[in-house]
Amino acid sequence: MNLFDIPFLVDNFLALCRGIPLTLQLTVLSVSSGAVLAMLLAGLRLSGNRVLDGLARGYIFVFRGTPLLVQLYIIYYGLSQFPELRRSFAWPFLREPYWCASLALCLNTAAYSAEIIRGGVIAVPLGQIEAAKAYGMGRLTLLRRIIAPQALRLMLPAYSNELILVVKSTALASTITMMEVTGIAAKLISASYRPVEIFICAGAIYLLLNFSITRLLRFFEHRLSRDQRPHVVATGEQA
Repeated sequence: MNLFDIPFLVDNFLALCRGIPLTLQLTVLSVSSGAVLAMLLAGLRLSGNRVLDGLARGYIFVFRGTPLLVQLYIIYYGLSQFPELRRSFAWPFLREPYWCASLALCLNTAAYSAEIIRGGVIAVPLGQIEAAKAYGMGRLTLLRRIIAPQALRLMLPAYSNELILVVKSTALASTITMMEVTGIAAKLISASYRPVEIFICAGAIYLLLNFSITRLLRFFEHRLSRDQRPHVVATGEQA
């Protein structure tokens, strides 16, 4: 094994880069659809209705308490056992690895994101909400001007961690024949029998992707917290 075989590393790094578009597609699709489902689940948790809250709690308990790989296998291998599903409109999608992986990632991240959203909402000071109600704000205005901006700022650090986990979790799609970064890495290893160098290249790609995501989210967090940063008062004096 020669970790300093630069031409080999460069060639395989470039080959692995061909899987980045699919990795990003899985990430964007699962995160965006999962965010919509997460907001619905968070709404159920905050509804005050015991039945709706119980349904959301059950969903979150199941998907946070079981491995994502098991969920992926159940969707990809298990759903095909139901004849009714194979005759339904959903079968053209659920028989494809891409949509099964996206669905599994969506359902899984929604469970975690729902609790992040709920935590951000309940962290908004109650006094501000009561003051807004006393001022005569309607529910939509209250949500848009008081709750949502503060909840977003509070949940963004935790949600950035969830996005990183989703990017890394896309590697599991390789277990159902998806040729994203890890899938291509497995194919290259079977041809070269040099797993260490290839997995180092794959790890570097995931590291670069997650670094880019953290920088982007750090920028948004900085913009959202402008009003909380100390202001520099110009005194006109020179040191």
